Amino acid sequence: MARSDRNEQELAARLAATRRLTLNLAAPLSDADATIQPHPDASPAKWHLAHTSWFFETFVLRDHVPGYRLHDERWAYLFNSYYEGEGDRHARPRRGMISRPSLDEVRDWRARVDAELAAAIPSLSEDALTLVELGIQHEQQHQELFLTDILATLAENPLEPAYGALDPVPCHATEPMAWIDGREGEVEIGAGNGFSYDCEGPRHRALLHPHRLANRCVTNGEWQEFLADGGYRTATLWLSEGWDWAQANAVTRPLYWRGDDSHFTLAGRRRLDRAAPVCHLSYYEADAFARWAGARLPTEAEWEDSFASSDPWLGHQLDQAGPVVPRPGGGPFGDVWQWTASAYLPYPGFKPASGTVGEYNGKFMCGQFVLKGASCATPRGHSRASYRNFFPPSARWQFTGVRLARDA
Repeated sequence: MARSDRNEQELAARLAATRRLTLNLAAPLSDADATIQPHPDASPAKWHLAHTSWFFETFVLRDHVPGYRLHDERWAYLFNSYYEGEGDRHARPRRGMISRPSLDEVRDWRARVDAELAAAIPSLSEDALTLVELGIQHEQQHQELFLTDILATLAENPLEPAYGALDPVPCHATEPMAWIDGREGEVEIGAGNGFSYDCEGPRHRALLHPHRLANRCVTNGEWQEFLADGGYRTATLWLSEGWDWAQANAVTRPLYWRGDDSHFTLAGRRRLDRAAPVCHLSYYEADAFARWAGARLPTEAEWEDSFASSDPWLGHQLDQAGPVVPRPGGGPFGDVWQWTASAYLPYPGFKPASGTVGEYNGKFMCGQFVLKGASCATPRGHSRASYRNFFPPSARWQFTGVRLARDA
């Protein structure tokens, strides 16, 4: 068997597995569950199912399969996200108003797209196969968004319904926090071999000053101490913008904490595990905690250099459909994304990908901060040390936590 045949078969198998996992994630949901949009930053589950199919149909099938006809030309308006090159689209804050097509119609559309992709892969050009790989990675991102957005959806229901079941909260001793010396001097960061997004490159030099990183993320128990010590009431711990945000939005604890040592999760309301990493934090909260702890947030370069040799396949990450929650004992990859002190900006020499897919990352390089690692909702194998997740500083509906750093 030729190498190209093996590569095509491996790509086709990963594509099928990725598409199947998305369907499995949606299996517990009713049409109503899948249509609700809890807030403008989150999207309905049905929209995620449709948008990921739109991506493959638009950039692979329409553009690279001669004679392909769109399933429904009107749906491009509904399920385009932010690609200006693809024309007008439905307003993001109103995605929850798309009651039709139904969930079943979207599933049928996915089945057609999947069949067409499977038939087309053996004859696709190298450029088109590159877009298939990008589509797989794109859908994996939406699998994580799917879980965080359905958590936000169910959290709006006073009945606190569960997406699925998890084992009871175990009893774990909290691992002592220790400090690991980072390298200093000139280092290289950025993407190496294998798939990467355009924003991860080019690989370049960065200068590190003496520093230490914590051996683990901050826990729920430690956050309870911060809360009990008046962390949310002490303005001097907060950035001015963060304090204004907390006051304006009456933020007094992490998102989904219920104030009685419980929190809302994909498995419904659960007792807080004091040893598990705290999550659903904004950058503002992470920064205030770091100041309270006599520490700071790591820079992107410090984090990446420290964990460049760590195996990104290890840790508590998403392997199959079902509810997820951060757990104790994970490594740098898994459980929670970790805020850094670094703004999401282009690397020296950065050039966005050509064509409409070049809108994927570069145009968001303003007003965002970088997060590193992976979370319990990140599909295993999706992340790497050079990966640059990014959100605005007020965002906290994602599985976002904090790892501390100090000057040495």
